[in-house]
Amino acid sequence: MMKVNSSEEIGILPKNLVELQTTRMPGNKYNYNSGTPTTRLERLLRERELRKLNRSFQPNDEVRDGNGNREVDIFNELGLNEGDNWAREEELLERVAALRGLSDGCERQDGRPFKQRLLVVANRLPVSAVRRSEDSWALELSVGGLVTALLGVNEFEARWIGWAGVNVPDEIGQRTLTKALAEKRCIPVFLDEEIVHQYYNGYCNNILWPLFHYLALPQEDRLATTRSFQSQFDAYKKANQMFADVVNEHYEEGDVVWCHDYHLMFLPKCLKEYNNKMKVGWFLHTPFPSSEIHRTLPSRSELLRSVLAADLVGFHTYDYARHFVSACTRILGLEGTPEGVEDQGKLTRVAAFPIGIDSDRFIRALELPQVQDHIKELKERFAGRKVMLGVDRLDMIKGIPQKILAFEKFLEENPDWRDKVVLLQIAVPTRTDVPEYQKLTCQVHEIVGRINGRFGTLTAVPIHHLDRSLDFHALCALYAVTDVALVTSLRDGMNLVSYEFVACQASKKGVLILSEFAGAAQSLGAGAILVNPWNVTEVAASIGYALNMPADEREKRHNHNFMHVTTHTSQEWAETFVSELNDTIVEAQLRTRQIPPLLPVKVAIERYFQSNNRLLILGFNTTLTEPVDAPGRRGDQFKEMELKLHPDLKEPLKKLCDDPKTTIVVLSGSDRSVLDENFADYNMWLAAEHGMFLRLTKGDWMTTMPENLHMDWVDSVKHVFEYFTERTPRSHFELRETSLVWNYKYADVEFGRLQARDMLQHLWTGPISNASVDVVQGGRSVEVRAVGVTKGAAIDRILGEIVHNKGMKAPIDYVLCIGHFLAKDEDIYTFFEPELPSEPVAATRSRIASPVNTSALKPSVGKSGSKAPRSKPHRPSLTSEKKLNNHGNGTNWEPTPRDKMSLHEGSSVLDLRGDNYFSCAVGRKRSNARYLLGSSADVVTLLKELAGFPSAT
Repeated sequence: MMKVNSSEEIGILPKNLVELQTTRMPGNKYNYNSGTPTTRLERLLRERELRKLNRSFQPNDEVRDGNGNREVDIFNELGLNEGDNWAREEELLERVAALRGLSDGCERQDGRPFKQRLLVVANRLPVSAVRRSEDSWALELSVGGLVTALLGVNEFEARWIGWAGVNVPDEIGQRTLTKALAEKRCIPVFLDEEIVHQYYNGYCNNILWPLFHYLALPQEDRLATTRSFQSQFDAYKKANQMFADVVNEHYEEGDVVWCHDYHLMFLPKCLKEYNNKMKVGWFLHTPFPSSEIHRTLPSRSELLRSVLAADLVGFHTYDYARHFVSACTRILGLEGTPEGVEDQGKLTRVAAFPIGIDSDRFIRALELPQVQDHIKELKERFAGRKVMLGVDRLDMIKGIPQKILAFEKFLEENPDWRDKVVLLQIAVPTRTDVPEYQKLTCQVHEIVGRINGRFGTLTAVPIHHLDRSLDFHALCALYAVTDVALVTSLRDGMNLVSYEFVACQASKKGVLILSEFAGAAQSLGAGAILVNPWNVTEVAASIGYALNMPADEREKRHNHNFMHVTTHTSQEWAETFVSELNDTIVEAQLRTRQIPPLLPVKVAIERYFQSNNRLLILGFNTTLTEPVDAPGRRGDQFKEMELKLHPDLKEPLKKLCDDPKTTIVVLSGSDRSVLDENFADYNMWLAAEHGMFLRLTKGDWMTTMPENLHMDWVDSVKHVFEYFTERTPRSHFELRETSLVWNYKYADVEFGRLQARDMLQHLWTGPISNASVDVVQGGRSVEVRAVGVTKGAAIDRILGEIVHNKGMKAPIDYVLCIGHFLAKDEDIYTFFEPELPSEPVAATRSRIASPVNTSALKPSVGKSGSKAPRSKPHRPSLTSEKKLNNHGNGTNWEPTPRDKMSLHEGSSVLDLRGDNYFSCAVGRKRSNARYLLGSSADVVTLLKELAGFPSAT
């Protein structure tokens, strides 16, 4: 084993990388060399190969922390920025993976290998605690799919955090139980009885679990029930925060936190709020319902957004993952991608990770003497009869009544088999205090009794039903003697009974009849007989086919499933999930480096008050309006479509407008009437339809449209928009004076995209095939506007008119540009960049004074058809084409038209330093802006502080 001195820095060079590939991956089927660029997928595949070969890819304790810092150094050293080519990102991935690879197989000082720490967080610990005395506890291994799956996972230094299943109110009991659990690498979360009742028995078991299995929410017949639901939800959030507090207490840098199941859907959000750099994964072990089912949940949006705080979200099957992404797009209005869900630039990766079992444990158990004794006893007991087996919890979704009724139909239609086959049904009781489960128990007992009375004899009955669980050895023996296993779940996340049966069938090679509604059907469907448990006739026929199946077919089916079960183990499942989570973190770091940082608000405010002539350029929609999720607006299409100035901005904005040192421009794609309605009382500049119309609020509208601008395409495009609006429910289009916008934000996401794609084909082959127009695609909109119309081009013209009108005595020395703009309009963020000096502290360059006589401004024709009063004599029109000159390389500087514009002889329009220019995109996304603000609420806070108002409302 290679030992690493934690005090020594590990250097990664291309030469080291080639040597690493040669020595550590002799069997790699991918043929890489350092001179050939590789795709990201290949890069991640190679990193996974390293992990699989070495089984521990990141060191622990001091060495782990040292390498974590080294990874940060690599990121900073490469300095990836927006626009960097893929090769740089590949280099980063290459070097990070190599760094982790060098950590593989490292030893501690005591000779033990390093393993990545894994914090497994689940509702229940893998052990149950029983109090024997005031300071003494007995710990018993719990039974459950997650516990079974993770028993064989030993490649991580795991700690399990969860509830011990017992109320411990006293401090002595908590201290002694914590000490006892520490020996099992378990950390308890202490929940009191009221929290357990409301959170676990209430919200988890009565609301989430039934809903995720396609059972309707409980009917509310009185107001008290509604209040009870709310109290359960509040307890659910409180319990999740209590889990988060324990995780935060024991978390160490570099740990992976793996949250499990529907009990902890709020946990990722709680953890990320405490430490945004924490590696958090969340896995659901039940089905995730379709969006139409999930949307019935009152807390649907909160739960989805909380889960999306995780870096990686995992499900058993692709269907469940697809339903989750669909719910996020249809309910939250977010963007679904092949990788997951994107929300304002943050991508939460969503993927399927089918769980497995520790197959070796079951295979080895078959050789144990006690198991062999059980097998011998069972063979003697059922000699001469085929054995069918069902192992389920006594639960509504397990389909036990459907299974027994199908067996009854088989016996009824096949009398020759009545004394040749026996069904052993193990039904483990659960939630025995719930009336619905008590009713189910009585129903099953009644059906079993009726069938045994109908087809049984004095010496034998067709069904042996047990209302209890079996120990591990007895269960393995039962699996081994079974000829046909019958799994008829109505809904099931995975169903590991099918895996356990296959693992124990090496000699028998029995047949698996598997419900198509179980997650295991996606993995074992090729070797099993898939059935619809609701179709009793089909299940009965499948029983007959399985009992009469030829030996060679049984062997082929079994071999197929046995190969899957023994290779896709719980160990592989856990390693794959953690590996994908680490890969996701690396990719997220790359994306984050291409996302601007948050606006340094204090610095922006300080610079504002230190400047003498400020220019504030503000977007309108999503910038100065109320957030769509504001109370009373979420889900109300009419209110969301209605563009209203944020009520908290009315007074601050008025004060800013009245400041003689400040000029405000509201630049919007909306038409003039919308801006007039919202800003008639403010002394500011308004630019409508991306700057095609301009006016000072106390003046008249002017148009900047060129004389030769042709608009003869409008009518034909309008007909196309009308056609698709009629055929796309909840879509609408807006007819402006110089553009048309079709919006399908409120339509079904997938259908809206299909319609938009079809619309674009119609437009390009018809109305606009020869027109001078641009088609601008938004998130869920299609806009057709005249060619070359962008906000960046408009600001050139606007700046010239502002300068002339205001008669400024000093140049503009502070610019704040904030907006939520389409990608095509983001040239506004970079408009002022060429004006900045090469060094922030350098003196500003002077402009050449040269009068310009041309103008693009002319009086606007109002919507009523009458002409607005003619404007003053023509003003200079500023071009939007900017030359990027390097003023520090000794070359001669050539002035742009904007440089030639003057206020007075020898003066300049802009005297702008780099640290006095703040371009800011609203919403976390990739942007050309320098900075980000989270939402319009952050814009409100900033503008209120600039105006001298308290930020708190």
